[in-house]
Amino acid sequence: MARIAGVNIPTNKRVTIALRYIHGIGPAKAAEICEKVGIPAAKRVNELTDAEILSIRETIDGGYTVEGDLRRERAVNVKRLMDLGCYRGLRHRRGLPVRGQRTHTNARTRKGPAKPIAGKKK
Repeated sequence: MARIAGVNIPTNKRVTIALRYIHGIGPAKAAEICEKVGIPAAKRVNELTDAEILSIRETIDGGYTVEGDLRRERAVNVKRLMDLGCYRGLRHRRGLPVRGQRTHTNARTRKGPAKPIAGKKK
């Protein structure tokens, strides 16, 4: 099993699909990495040589923010908004939708399960 950026990527999948298991790499970046390294899209991870795996690892380390660094960067960005006290920071702090969605109904992903109000029954 190949280990890239601290993630065990599956061996029986194509390289472009397997690279997506790394947080911060999606379809476009995976294809871009394969193109930079010179690996055909149809090649599978178990067919890669050690040199190819090493070159993929170096390409990701050199030019992309992935895994822990990306998560930390996002957390710092959100914390900065919260410390500033701007509107988006207040919405993050209260656990409400940040990008202008309605909250009268819906928004259950951000707000969590509905809480019944006591004394509301008839």
